[in-house]
Amino acid sequence: MDYLPIFVDIKNKPCLIVGGGAVAARKADLFIKSGAEVTVISPDLKTEMKRHLSLGDIAWHPHPFSEAEMQALGQENRPHYVISATDEETVNQAVYAYCQREGIPVNVADQTEYCDFILPAIVDRSPVTIAVSTGGRSPILARLMKARLEALIPSGFGRLAGVLGRYRKTVKTAISGTEQRKAFWETLLQSAFVDKAVQGRIVEAERILQTQIDQVSKTGQALPTGEVYLIGAGPGDPDLMTFKGLRLLQQADVILYDRLVAPEIVEMARREAERIYVGKKDKEHTLAQGDISQLMVDLAKQGKRVARLKGGDPYIFGRGAEEAELLVENDIPFEVVPGITAAAGCSAYAGFPLTHREFSQSVSLITGHQKEGESEVDYGRLAESGDTMVFYMGVKNAAKIQAGLLAHGMSESLPAAIIEKGTTPEQRTLITTLGELTETIKRQKVKPPALLVVGEVIKVRERLVK
Repeated sequence: MDYLPIFVDIKNKPCLIVGGGAVAARKADLFIKSGAEVTVISPDLKTEMKRHLSLGDIAWHPHPFSEAEMQALGQENRPHYVISATDEETVNQAVYAYCQREGIPVNVADQTEYCDFILPAIVDRSPVTIAVSTGGRSPILARLMKARLEALIPSGFGRLAGVLGRYRKTVKTAISGTEQRKAFWETLLQSAFVDKAVQGRIVEAERILQTQIDQVSKTGQALPTGEVYLIGAGPGDPDLMTFKGLRLLQQADVILYDRLVAPEIVEMARREAERIYVGKKDKEHTLAQGDISQLMVDLAKQGKRVARLKGGDPYIFGRGAEEAELLVENDIPFEVVPGITAAAGCSAYAGFPLTHREFSQSVSLITGHQKEGESEVDYGRLAESGDTMVFYMGVKNAAKIQAGLLAHGMSESLPAAIIEKGTTPEQRTLITTLGELTETIKRQKVKPPALLVVGEVIKVRERLVK
C-alpha cells in the first residue's frame, strides 16, 4: 500500500482551504460535509465558493496566502488539515513548505509529491462511507470505480446501517454466542429486511429483525426467510435493467424467467443460482400461470429467495398482480421492481415519443391479445380519445384492431408503427398507416414479439431520425 486508508473525525475542528476556484470549492465541500470549521484564504471567490460563503459554511479571508496571514488566524484556529487548490505553482509550493515546517498535514491538489494525505473518490451513504483511491496515479480511474459502486449500492443504505446500529446491543444481549450472532447477521442481511430498511419502511424492517431474533432464541439458529422479487427486466436491452432489479437478481437463489427476458440479464444472476425457464407464447406454455405462481410459493417456503424475471414491467400486462395475490395469501414476503415497459422503451428506440404537445397529450396501453370470453377493446373510446395507442401482443389480431379503429371513424392515413424485437440489436421499425397496417405486417413477415403504435405523434420521428 502506498497510503494507509484512515477515516478521520474532523467535526468542529478548524481546517483550511487555500484557493477560491471550482477545485477549491469541491475540496471545501468535503470538509463541510465532514463537519469541519472551514476557513478559506483567497483574494477572490468563484461561483460555488461564493455559495458556500452565502450559506455560512465557510469563513473567508480575502487575502493572498502568506505566513503573516497564517499567523493572523490565531493559535485557536490553527488548522488540523490544509488543502491548497490554486492555479499558481508558487502559492501551492509556499503552502506546502509552510505546513511542512509547522507539522500540519497538507494536500496540494493534483500534485501527489506535495501531499501528506490524499483525498479518495467517495461513495457517501452515511454513516456508510466507501473510499476509492489509486494512490494519485489515476483520479479518472478512481472516479469510474466510484460510479460503478454508486450504481450497486442503494441510496438508502445509510438507513439500513442506522437500524443495524440501533439493534446491535439488543442482538448481542439476545444471542450470546459469537458464531450464532455471526450466522444471525449473515442471514438477516440476505433477507427482505435489507430492502425494507433501505426504502425507509423501518417498522416492517424491525418486524423482520425481531422475528429472526425470536427464532434464534427458540431454536438456536437463524432460518433463511423465503421471499420473492417480481422484477421487471425491461423490453430487451440488458442496459435498461434497473439498479434495484440487478441488485435483487444477484442475491436470489432461484431465477424464474420468461421468454422475453434477454439472456444477458439471466446471466447477471449469481453463478450458483438455479435457473428455471417458465416462458410462455401462444399455445405453448412451459408451465401454466397457476403452476408458476405456486412454484414461487413453494420455493419461498423452502427459505429460498426467488427472482421472478418478467419482460417489461410486471404490472403492465405481466400478470404480476395475480402472482402477488397468491404470495399475499401464503404470507410470502415480496418486492415488486418496476421495469421499463415496452411502450416506453420501444418507442424511444424507434425514434419517436409517446406524447408531444402538438400531437398527443395522453397514451393508452392496450393488450391486443384477448382470451376467449374477455371483453372486447373499446375502439369507440379510443377513437374519441386522441390518445397515442400502443397495442401489446397485437400482431396476431392486427386485422381486428385495424377494423375496429376504422369502423369508429379513424382515418386510414393515421400514422402507425410496427416495432419488432424492440430495443434489441435485431429491432426492426416499420412506419406505415392504419389503413396499411395489416398488409404491412403480412408483406414484411412481422413476427412476435412486436409492438403496434397508432397515432399522430409518430410524425415526430421525421424530425428526430435522420
